Amino acid sequence: MANVDHDLLIATLDRLKLTAIRDQLDTLLDEAARSKMNLREALAFLVSREIARRDERRISMSSKLAQFPFVRELDGFDFEAQPSLDQGQLRELATCRWITHGDTVLFLGPPGTGKTHLAVSLGREAIRQNYNVQFVTAATLVAMLAKAHSDGSLDKQLTILSRPKLLIIDELGYLPFEANAAHLFFQLVSRRYEKGSILITSNRSVGEWGTVFGDPVVATAILDRLLHHSTVITIRGDSYRLREKRRSGLLQKAGAALETNETANQ
Repeated sequence: MANVDHDLLIATLDRLKLTAIRDQLDTLLDEAARSKMNLREALAFLVSREIARRDERRISMSSKLAQFPFVRELDGFDFEAQPSLDQGQLRELATCRWITHGDTVLFLGPPGTGKTHLAVSLGREAIRQNYNVQFVTAATLVAMLAKAHSDGSLDKQLTILSRPKLLIIDELGYLPFEANAAHLFFQLVSRRYEKGSILITSNRSVGEWGTVFGDPVVATAILDRLLHHSTVITIRGDSYRLREKRRSGLLQKAGAALETNETANQ
């Protein structure tokens, strides 16, 4: 076979949008030659690199659209610091079967115990498995729904929030809901019920949600739908942030400073 013109080959790969192979062509061909791959093996090798690049770009773009506050992975979670967690249960959640079924996951526990880390980790794993994901704090979500309600676009906003296969709502319970906001939240949960999964992190136990929503009746209706097909994980460990401050002695220093100030003011 006559020698293939390099520039023509690059142009052909570009036309086929095989950009990963195009950008690394010489390196990939050298690696295939060193490994003494036959034609079939070399083709499979090149195609696998192309798929890997596309997956990488898809995950990056989908993660940006999901609006995660940071990048976290399950492998980076300190399970030793939170012995109340069952690693096997978290690994099972990472398979995303619960998302396929439209189930709910609740992470409950004090601030700083890794709830958001776990939520983002599972969200990124869902993206890897081709699920579309949206991350939003409870305060932002309530503001979005209230604005949509006031300007007459609530149904449109609920439709938008119903599209992601997984909706992650972070920090529920840090701020109490207004009565009307609780009803708007109920409409969202009802719209997604058994159709799209919801993952919620909260510093309040479900028994306290009547206070959070400002209406025990609405809270019961919300929980009735959320808990029907759900996994509830309660984290009972200490705050990561406070633990690190204890290790560095900052809490002791802060305590000593407060005592000094109190003595001076007496």
